[in-house]
Amino acid sequence: MHSDARGFTIIELLIVVVIIGILAAIAIPKFVNTKEKAYMASMRSDLRNLATSQEGYLHDFFTYGTQADMVPPRFQASSGVTVTITGVSPAGWQATAQHSLAPTKVCAIFYGSGAAPIPPATDEGEVACN
Repeated sequence: MHSDARGFTIIELLIVVVIIGILAAIAIPKFVNTKEKAYMASMRSDLRNLATSQEGYLHDFFTYGTQADMVPPRFQASSGVTVTITGVSPAGWQATAQHSLAPTKVCAIFYGSGAAPIPPATDEGEVACN
């Protein structure tokens, strides 16, 4: 007797499932890492935009802006990002940024002779993250 039944054997199906599992094990960590990089990029971008806004504020008012001064439309952080301005004086300012979906990551910037480095930032005017 000869059967014309066509299909896959259980071994063939198991091999396919194993291959899909291996590909998923490779892809999922890369996806998570990509999301974290995106959060970090939005924090960096927001701090650079804040620096631009601070220079405009300095030009208009001869001092840098505080948190209350930098409300929209002067400056608005990206969705999920909290920017905190500290150490404001006519000679400088400091700021940090955190993302709600990456709470262990912090970016910082400081600018001017009146502002001390704020971890993780060590070079004036450059955003640094940890």
